[in-house]
Parts: sequence; structure tokens; C-alpha cells
Amino acid sequence: MKKIVNKHPLAIRWFHWINFPVLAIMIWSGLLIYWANDIYRLGWGDKTLLKFFPQSFYDALHVPFKLSQGMAFHFLFMWFFFLNGLLYVLYTVFSGEWRYLLPNRHSFIEAWQVVLHDMKIRKTLPPQIKYNAAQKIAYTAVVIMGFGSLFTGLVVYKPTQFGTLCALCGGYEAARIEHFALTIGYVLFFLLHVSQVIMAGWNNFRAMITGFEVVKAPEVVIDIAPTIVPTEALLTPEVLVETNNEIEDEPQTEAP
Repeated sequence: MKKIVNKHPLAIRWFHWINFPVLAIMIWSGLLIYWANDIYRLGWGDKTLLKFFPQSFYDALHVPFKLSQGMAFHFLFMWFFFLNGLLYVLYTVFSGEWRYLLPNRHSFIEAWQVVLHDMKIRKTLPPQIKYNAAQKIAYTAVVIMGFGSLFTGLVVYKPTQFGTLCALCGGYEAARIEHFALTIGYVLFFLLHVSQVIMAGWNNFRAMITGFEVVKAPEVVIDIAPTIVPTEALLTPEVLVETNNEIEDEPQTEAP
């Protein structure tokens, strides 16, 4: 047997599906800005181990260099990104949803057990209520990353006006590197999140659309043992009295 179980409130679903296209536009417009001044690489001195976007990338995809368009979209949708994230945090605080999302002291050990389970090394998952330990850590990390993107983005946008914040980020160049690193973090989270949704199946995806999921109800086995009931227990007191009187009125015959 199966039963319907409520999982995601309407507000959580709205915040999720609004954030998805907004974050995608923020990443796309951010790349348009970055491609106008592509300077980051992994390496030291003159040695380059990895350049994030080599020249062959631009040549193969014919990447358009539209700095002004990227800045226009980025500075517009950053407000949607900020407001949606702020309302999400406020909702989780006042509704109590934070209890399901916030990691505890056992979460890191249990998250490793979740990873082993997904790798088919461990057979069983650790106990969970709504989200497993890995999800708690990932979702909490994304919220923290959102604040980091906001602060570093303000520094890159207005380094003079936000001088104190700029100093806390380590300066303008450091803030720009941090902003770029957070973008890479979003991309990695997105790829991991989509792969986990595919692995979890349609039931998990449907829960984020409709708010409920269909689960198997535990089978209830009723064991009814046969019980021998005396005949007297099946008769009412009136019937017993009448039956005894009939027995006494019957003529007694002696055996020959």
C-alpha cells in the first residue's frame, strides 16, 4: 500500500523555483563581465596549470564580448537574488523550517555515510527526518555562499562606497577572486544537485513541484489466534436459568 506524505511547504517551493532561473541569469551575466577581463588561472609565476577559459574556448564557441549587457543584467537581477534569499532565510527562521536544514554535531559523520551509500559501499542510510546530513550541509553552505556573493559583489560594484566591507574582504582584488570562487561553487553545487535529483527519481522531484511525495505504507499484520469459548459464556444468565429448569423437569429414567 502507498500513502501521500506532505514534504515541502508552498513557500519553500516558490523560493526554490524563483532562485533557479535568477541564479542561472546571475552566473551567465557574471561570465559576460568576466570574459571582458579574463585573468584568472591556476599556477604560479609564468607556469599555468589551468586557464579557466583558454583562447580555444572563445574561438570554438564564438563567445560574444558584451560587457555592458552583462553588467546591466547582473546589477538588475542581483536584487531579485538578494530579496529571494532574504525572504527564504526569514521564512525558515519564523516557520521553524531551519530545524530540518541546520546541521548538527553528527552531520559531518553522517554525511560521509551518505556518500558511501551513494557510492554503493554502504547498504543503509543514516537516520533522517526530512533531509539527510549531506543535504543539510550543502543547503546551509549555499545560504552562506549567498551572503558571501552579496558582500563581495557590493565590494566589486562600489569599492569606495563600501570601503569597510572591502577591507574585510581583503581588498578589491581579493573580493573579486572570492566572488569568482563563489560562482564556481554555485556551478559545482548545481551539477551535484541535479545529479542527486536524477538519482533520487521522480518521486523526489515531484515533491518539489506538488509539495508531497508518495511513500510505501508499512504493512500491518493482524494475528488472530483461535480462542475456545465455553458454551456457558455464550449464553445469557436468563438462558442459563431456563435451560437448567428444563433439565430438572425432565423425567429421570433408571438404566435397566
